Amino acid sequence: MAEPRAAYLDCTAGVAGDMLLGALLDAGADLAAVRAAVTSLGVSDLDVTVSQTRRCGLRCARAVVVTPGTDQPTRRLAEVLAAIEEAPLGAAAARVAADTFRLLADAEAAVHGIPAELVHFHEVGAADALADVVGTAVAAEQLGLLVDGALVTCSALAAGSGTARSAHGTIPIPAPAVLQIVADRGLSLTGGDLAGERSTPTGAALVAVLATLGPLPPMTVDAVGSGAGRLDTPERPNITRLVIGCRTEPGTAPSPAEPVTVVETTVDDLDPELWPGVLRAVRAAGAWDCWTTATVGRHGRPGQLLTALCTEQIRPAVVDAVFRHSTTLGVRWAAWQRTTLPRTTVPVPVGPPGAEQEINIKVATGPGGQRTVKPELADAERVAELLGWPVRQVCEAALSAYRHSGPAGVVAP
Repeated sequence: MAEPRAAYLDCTAGVAGDMLLGALLDAGADLAAVRAAVTSLGVSDLDVTVSQTRRCGLRCARAVVVTPGTDQPTRRLAEVLAAIEEAPLGAAAARVAADTFRLLADAEAAVHGIPAELVHFHEVGAADALADVVGTAVAAEQLGLLVDGALVTCSALAAGSGTARSAHGTIPIPAPAVLQIVADRGLSLTGGDLAGERSTPTGAALVAVLATLGPLPPMTVDAVGSGAGRLDTPERPNITRLVIGCRTEPGTAPSPAEPVTVVETTVDDLDPELWPGVLRAVRAAGAWDCWTTATVGRHGRPGQLLTALCTEQIRPAVVDAVFRHSTTLGVRWAAWQRTTLPRTTVPVPVGPPGAEQEINIKVATGPGGQRTVKPELADAERVAELLGWPVRQVCEAALSAYRHSGPAGVVAP
């Protein structure tokens, strides 16, 4: 059984969408898969190429987005999300791409003092940003960084200094949207002595969605990827580095107790049709998980108790999302402790010969080595639609495929 993946993003010299994409491709992501995803976005003549170059004498990969020759229209969030939804992306890659643009919209909205739905994407909504975000999401999926059990951490982001031109005129560096993302998602800045724009809003948003601030995880290193920026600056290589491998701390015992922040609110006046959007927004803000529980509020009115789990660093962003997307007037939180079982994800084939589809199985290992397995529901629903099978049949076939090729001691839900 494959060990869960681990990765570290070194952004101390800067990060942009094309730099992160270059690092992922340099570490072994499939360029053909990235190009297929980018060309499926419905923007004519949009493509991605990669070439080898050097920054301060160090070899690195330069990802270049080939854009249409004509001016691209500005786009709002709904248009960008529609393009992502209509593209034939994997469920995890589509989620990362959509969450990245939602985070960008929220940051721009906060900076300009308008609702996220009214934000006109300029730089970050152009064709090249669509390619950077979708390409990065697909490349991360290719390298196994989006499955349960994968651990991705990041360094502080290079701040840069000076000013830059934007659609709104000359702005200070770090860009206001970068500062908003860093503050909302518990990231950190460094390297204010570096001249120019080192971390872009798109790069910061992608890092915030893919990783959490932290040191290099314990791992056996498989590959190191370096993605080049546009500049070859003398003071430091203008690159984003990716270190990727397998986690080395899997075990059969639960993890030590770790802190978790529990955010709650009770709502009894929200249209039930709006709850799915509230939960999506809370997860996009960085919550590990969130759910509702039916309850009875004041005056005997039925309502929902919204609960979200997150780190204390992410808690302000989660609270902000709850206020923005629900009708609540108050949110409470508390510090709890939790312990978790080691988890990984195993892909298995499902379907008739010649038409097999891949579905991910979540595997948790308990004390004594006993394993609990469960198919990913989103994968099962996607495969069921492709094969014309009931979802239940897909789940049963996936469990059977896992048992046939996997270890003993499996307990299915």
